[in-house]
Amino acid sequence: MDGVGSFGAGRAGAAFDPIAFIQQPQTILRILSWIFSMVVFGSIINEGYINHGSERLYCVFNKNNNACNYGTTTGLIAFLACIFFIILDMKFQQISSIKDRKKAVMLDIGFSGFWAFLWFVCFCFLANQWQRTTPDELPLNQGADAARAAITFSFFSIFTWAGLTVRAVQKYMLGTDMSLFTTEDLDGNPPVQPYPTITSTEPDDTYQSPPFTENLDPNAPTYQVPIY
Repeated sequence: MDGVGSFGAGRAGAAFDPIAFIQQPQTILRILSWIFSMVVFGSIINEGYINHGSERLYCVFNKNNNACNYGTTTGLIAFLACIFFIILDMKFQQISSIKDRKKAVMLDIGFSGFWAFLWFVCFCFLANQWQRTTPDELPLNQGADAARAAITFSFFSIFTWAGLTVRAVQKYMLGTDMSLFTTEDLDGNPPVQPYPTITSTEPDDTYQSPPFTENLDPNAPTYQVPIY
C-alpha cells in the first residue's frame, strides 16, 4: 500500500503532486471505470435502439427496454460517480479531520462494492437478453456491435470496481498514524495556543544567610557587653 499516514494519505495541507496522483493504482482504476461506463451507456444510447417494422424504437437486447434502461442508468451513474470520487481523491489529503477521512473511505467502500455488484447483474442481464435475440430482430446486424460493446465493458467494469473496493478496504485497514495529528486534528479544529506562563515574583520563604557572614573569622574576639 503506497502512501503513509492517515488512511493512506500524509499530513493534512501537504502539497498536491499531480504526477504521483495519476500514477496511483486507485486513480488508474477510476479512470478505467470512467471510460468503461462511458462506453456502456454511450453504446446503448447511440445504437442500442432500432425501429424494425414500426416507428417505435425497440431495445436491441431482445426488444427488452428494461435491459437498455438498466445498462444506461448503471453506466451513467457510474460515470458521474467516477468524476466525484476522482475529485474526492484529489482533496483527500487536504482533509484535516481523521473522522472525515474515515467517512470518505467508508463511502468509497460502500459505493464501489455495491456498484461492482450492479455491474455483475448488468453483465448477466445484458448477456442473457442478447442470447435470446434472434437474427430476424436485427436486420443487417443493426446494433450488434453496440450490444457486444456494452456487454464486454460491463464485464470489465466488474473487475475495475472490485479493484476499487479492495483499494478502499486497504486504506481503511491501514488505519491512522496518530503521530501526524494532534488531538485537535481529530475533530478538525484548529489548535489552541496555550496561555503564556507568568513567572512568580513573590519572595520565597526559604531562609537566607545575612550578608557578610561567610567571611567572618571564627577566632576573632567577640564583643562583650560591659557590666555597670
